[in-house]
Amino acid sequence: MEHKITGDNLQIVTLQIQPGEKVFAEAGAMVYMSGNINMEAKLRGGLLKGIGRKFMGETMFLTEFTSAGGQGMAAFGGTAPGTIQVLDIQGTNWMVQKDAFLVAEDSIEMSVGFQKKLGSIFFGGEGFILQRLSGKGQVFIHACGDFVEFNLEPNQILKVDTGSVVGWEETVNFDIERVKGIKTMFFGGEGLFLTTLKGPGKVILQSMNLANLASALAPFLPHQNTSGSNSGVVGTLFKESLGR
Repeated sequence: MEHKITGDNLQIVTLQIQPGEKVFAEAGAMVYMSGNINMEAKLRGGLLKGIGRKFMGETMFLTEFTSAGGQGMAAFGGTAPGTIQVLDIQGTNWMVQKDAFLVAEDSIEMSVGFQKKLGSIFFGGEGFILQRLSGKGQVFIHACGDFVEFNLEPNQILKVDTGSVVGWEETVNFDIERVKGIKTMFFGGEGLFLTTLKGPGKVILQSMNLANLASALAPFLPHQNTSGSNSGVVGTLFKESLGR
């Protein structure tokens, strides 16, 4: 399937869909499409898989796109500034962040994946629930920031800031380790734990995760007065009345 990724930090991917081809996407991911594209919400995989997606914090329904009357196009984008990348899955399954999935060919199966180790669940930064991508075909994933890809050799270890891992092949061993040294733990600025990835297999990292972006923007966002939304107005009117 032909595709084109457009943009720098607010990317969209445009797919050329031929008659007989089908893609499915996360609900709300479609940006625009040609007039001959049919769009239909489907409970792919049945009720249990729909409940599994709801458990991941996603919608139960996914949206399917097909073309009628010749080649059509449909474009998809993420919900935050970031990067889109294609994964060409050919028998090697991937584990990705629970909200990384964007759109995929019909031959791809998306299911719920879980962290296998207790430490990774609580301190790994990726959460307990993941998305497992299997089958054969193209999948497009999206995450905040820019992507960096590594192809780890057997037993090669990569240490990563928690929350910065977008996805990895299932052949990669994912675990966490405590930062060494009390001074480094509390004053190093990197937190108490690091994610460790052990090859073989491919790994995709992100330069900025959504949690860090939110923390950086938080000081600049307006804060609601805790004493009530009308208190500021009442106080202003009271001051004005005293000044008359």
